[in-house]
Amino acid sequence: MSLMAGTCALALSACGVTMDFDLRGPIGGLDTAAAARTATADRPEPDSRGIISYPGYQVAVAERGDTLASLAERVGTDPNALARYNGIQTDDPLRAGEVIALPGRVAEPAGGPIQPGGSDITQIAGAAIDSASASEIQTSSLEPANRSSGAQPSGAEPVRHQVTRGETAYTIARLYNVSIRSLAEWNGLGSDFAVREGQYLIIPVALPGEQTAPFDADDRPETEAPGTGSPTPEPPSAARPLPEEDTVPAAEAQAAPKEAPDLSAEQTTASAPKARMSYPVRGDIVRPFSKGKNDGIDIAASPGTAVKAADSGTVAAITKDTKGTPIIVVKHANNLLTVYSNVDNVAVATGDSVSRGQTLAKIPSTGAAAVHFEVRNGFDSLDPVPYLTE
Repeated sequence: MSLMAGTCALALSACGVTMDFDLRGPIGGLDTAAAARTATADRPEPDSRGIISYPGYQVAVAERGDTLASLAERVGTDPNALARYNGIQTDDPLRAGEVIALPGRVAEPAGGPIQPGGSDITQIAGAAIDSASASEIQTSSLEPANRSSGAQPSGAEPVRHQVTRGETAYTIARLYNVSIRSLAEWNGLGSDFAVREGQYLIIPVALPGEQTAPFDADDRPETEAPGTGSPTPEPPSAARPLPEEDTVPAAEAQAAPKEAPDLSAEQTTASAPKARMSYPVRGDIVRPFSKGKNDGIDIAASPGTAVKAADSGTVAAITKDTKGTPIIVVKHANNLLTVYSNVDNVAVATGDSVSRGQTLAKIPSTGAAAVHFEVRNGFDSLDPVPYLTE
């Protein structure tokens, strides 16, 4: 069996076919193979206690034979509080390499927590967040702390995601545009990639060199004057009119057959998205949707205007670009996501349930006076306008 699998792999390689070991190729029109191949950095090495420390949070990495109670004793925290925070029992066994979130800070490793290095911090929340970023984002690999010299460790602080009901490791990996294997390696998941409700996962950061297109509400597509670029066809000559024809019908005209109903309009209506979302702000669309160029629409609004949820859902992620501008991702029914960027004064938190029309944030007082809004089906960006009601 293994020989046959190896032979198939070699044959596909020879034909130029890229193997998708993550089983996330084009299924139902959604191709996530590219996301599965996204290169990520290695997870930082923990200190002797198993602690990885970031400015915003700390995690502990379990050793072979650990229970939650033994890990809590080693890192110096209350086992009951640790169990409640992670949704497991104090006597539950842990896998070697499994990551456990700490409810509060413990003693810092030598050299202190990992701090941003020379590159900007990347907060990865999938292609949706990447394409909505308000400025160019770069990432840096995470280097382990130099415990012997006490040097300040540097790297990027990963997004921390809390698993909600119905989520799997696969859906989380797709949401953040990372491979399932990287997610498993960073968090010490088992071979079945099982996750539990309430569990905290740290999202792998990309290798250096990954960049995203900046968002600029003033960067509008160029338009041409009507008639420009399309030659006008030469009209037929009137100097030599066509000769008159005196034709005799070969047979009497038969009654025209009854036309079949035009089903194309009905099919188009059936396949078109049903408008059920409301506009996040009221204003002119200053930059329309353009697949691959602008994966959403930019809607102008005055500074301080409330940015509202387009539909009911759950706040899946809140991150920031390198300028500290928040980016909000809300998950809705039927695998739909909405993204709101170039906002300020965020009024919600990750995991909050929001209703349609609820205020999420506000238009910032500086910079472009517009909100960037996207609708996505998984990784696939969709034109938001057909989803929006007046």
